[in-house]
Amino acid sequence: MSSRAALRQGSKSFWLASLLLGPELRDDAAGLYAYCRRADDLIDLASPEQARGRVAALRAELDRIYAGASLSEPEARELQRLVFEKNIPSEYPEALLRGFELDAQGKSYETLFDLYDYCWCVAGSVGAMMCHVLGVRRKRAVAHGIHLGMAMQLTNICRDVNEDWQRGRLYLPAEFAPRLAAERAARGGVELASEHLAECAHAVRRLLTEAELLYRSGDRGLPYLSFRSRLAIATARRVYSAIGERILAQQADVLAGRAVVSLPEKLLRVAGATATSLRVAVGTPAFHAAPLLSPVRFPQDVLPV
Repeated sequence: MSSRAALRQGSKSFWLASLLLGPELRDDAAGLYAYCRRADDLIDLASPEQARGRVAALRAELDRIYAGASLSEPEARELQRLVFEKNIPSEYPEALLRGFELDAQGKSYETLFDLYDYCWCVAGSVGAMMCHVLGVRRKRAVAHGIHLGMAMQLTNICRDVNEDWQRGRLYLPAEFAPRLAAERAARGGVELASEHLAECAHAVRRLLTEAELLYRSGDRGLPYLSFRSRLAIATARRVYSAIGERILAQQADVLAGRAVVSLPEKLLRVAGATATSLRVAVGTPAFHAAPLLSPVRFPQDVLPV
């Protein structure tokens, strides 16, 4: 399967946003997505015992990627090309694999900061890599890209509470949902009981409030992008934040069904992103891509928002 096909099949929201990029950047973004998607699926579709071994294999593969070695997997070869062409620091894909390791371990999260650490690994790191793909020149801009990725991950967590629970996973921090966290420790993987719905709704609302702060920080990174990149990123942000709005419209009921954004609403979000991108363009200096030489580090360069 080509990188573009993987993107279209794996995420309709990101695929729509990618259409707004030029062909070259679209292929680069799809290549990054394909690597992340493959690694994620290798862990998610495995038993806990298999998953730990697969994380180790992915780490060994990442070492070969940065060593410039010959690679058999097309997704790994594509990441290798991007690593050297876009100067992507190894700290970012290493963080991604650490996040997958946390999933393989069945990690639970006590505090919001603990969850932020996870979101940095599995999504903020991808936002940082995407900044390199788009040619962002300013370190501050990468932090905004990381915040956008983390906001999207919080939205995912809120959308998938019931699905994750049935797989024996809980991402809601124990400080927001203590009874549910205790239940997972005792009986993880069973049906989510209705007695926990109020606590889940409270936790989901708290996380969506945090996500909104991160989305707004992501918006502050738009002036650092070229116009087409700005339009694509603004579209992805608006479509993804609309998922959170749908969750709230369902009273944050985690048993109400998967929150989705219809195609007409997505197109409205594209229109809004276009207006935002045009407004940001006024008075913004012309964009010139340039390599970033030092990585943004978590948490010191990322938190507080």
